[in-house]
Amino acid sequence: MFFRFTKTILLGILIIVFLFPNFRGFAQTTTEEREALEAELKKLEEQIAQYEEDITKTQQEKKSLQNEIYILGKRIEQLDYQAYRNNLIIKDLNFQIGDTQTSIDVTSLKIADIKENLANILQLRYEEDQRSLLEIFLAEKSLADFFDDLMALEALNLETQDLLTDIKGLKGSLESQKDTMLVEKDDLENIVTIQLLQKQESAGAKKTQEYFLRLTEAEYQKYLKEKEETERKAAEIEARIFELIGVPEAPTFGEALELAKYVEGITGVRPALLLAVLTQESNIGKNVGQCYLKNSSTGAGVVAFNGAKISRVMKPTRDVVPFLSITKELNRDPYNTLVSCPMSYGWGGAMGPAQFIPSTWVLYRGKVKEITGKAADPWNIKDAFLAAALYLKDYGADKQTYDSEFNAVLSYFAGPAWYKSYYSNVYRGDYGYPVMRLAKGYEKDIKAIESAI
Repeated sequence: MFFRFTKTILLGILIIVFLFPNFRGFAQTTTEEREALEAELKKLEEQIAQYEEDITKTQQEKKSLQNEIYILGKRIEQLDYQAYRNNLIIKDLNFQIGDTQTSIDVTSLKIADIKENLANILQLRYEEDQRSLLEIFLAEKSLADFFDDLMALEALNLETQDLLTDIKGLKGSLESQKDTMLVEKDDLENIVTIQLLQKQESAGAKKTQEYFLRLTEAEYQKYLKEKEETERKAAEIEARIFELIGVPEAPTFGEALELAKYVEGITGVRPALLLAVLTQESNIGKNVGQCYLKNSSTGAGVVAFNGAKISRVMKPTRDVVPFLSITKELNRDPYNTLVSCPMSYGWGGAMGPAQFIPSTWVLYRGKVKEITGKAADPWNIKDAFLAAALYLKDYGADKQTYDSEFNAVLSYFAGPAWYKSYYSNVYRGDYGYPVMRLAKGYEKDIKAIESAI
């Protein structure tokens, strides 16, 4: 009996060798392909790191140029304001100079009149001085009248001379004021000319900086595009590596749809929206993480497919303790359970198809257990669907309006205060809108499937 059994095994081995001559080399070929892919992935990751460095440098240059352009713009506005103010002052000085010149002209006429009156008085006094004593007695009633007239002429002469002195002083003062205003006007006109030249210089510098900013923006967009393309290639290689090392079993679209419909009955969250979120998070369970936690104190770990050391796999102060509790409850080895690797910033540690971080999962595992009647498992596709829908429901997705779903999606990705973040626009563009577009496409697919049944 034993001989027959052994013979049968040997016969089977010979059949495999003859019918599948490449069978022996399959494992070796797979290993070689993985090594080649890992080497290529390493190069791509180095390129991505370089692109990130170039993008950061270009961003800093953009900010510097934008600051300079802003300062130059403000300087131009200041020069415009100063020139406008000085032109108003010049205009006012022109009016004052005109008024002063008019006063000078009027004063000159008064001086001419006073001079004429003074000449008449002097003529009268001279004529009186030339009269003989006999003429005075014959012409005047009394000698007293003659002396009264003479004294009146003398008084009028003195008053006229004083008035002439005062008016000449006034004229001199007005002419001095006019000269001062003319000098001030000339100075202001020179200042305005200088300010206009400064404005032209600043405008030229601003134009040059704007030109360099356009060049920097073009370079920035180029780096972004190249980084995006490199990341896409890296993602394809990582997916291929996972195909070679094996990934957790994921449902077909039909199975996922049935599960999403089941969850809708519990939570009110649209199947299309739930499928879109889980597609964005893990491709509906096909990529549940690529890292292992190895150090519970620091949160450091390794990359699953090549053993490369990596920090920030899991935040120790927030997620390590909940993770150890979750894996213990499920009898999993915490140091050989796949979780997400960190992105270029922040921490990794997200679990399963729904990509919950441990500290968030513990908030929902009780709710999931109440519904399923068993310990909640983030790596179980049904529990993951249910937990994700419960989270989305908590932030309004069950209302099934665009705004409520959009808010729930972004709360799922970045927390309920996502809209207060400096990166809120990035969250919208990189996560919110893509998920909503996926949901729209899935809605059409679901309707097509249902109409075909």
